Amino acid sequence: MRYGYTVILEQEPDGGYVVSVPALPGCVSQGDTREEALQNIKEAIELYREDCIEAGEPVPEEVGREFVEIQSGS
Repeated sequence: MRYGYTVILEQEPDGGYVVSVPALPGCVSQGDTREEALQNIKEAIELYREDCIEAGEPVPEEVGREFVEIQSGS
């Protein structure tokens, strides 16, 4: 089964990236490159979900998130 989560990817001033998952509190990872950070957060999401299941807790699902684009007038 496939699950989708929005991730927030932020480039650090000194290099590297930090990535977090808003729907999964505390689920954060990092990497030296964008690709590495995204691969690491996938692993972190899998572990987060496994921990919830092992603890008998509900696995948070992402709902109600939309992406909106605007066009600037300037």
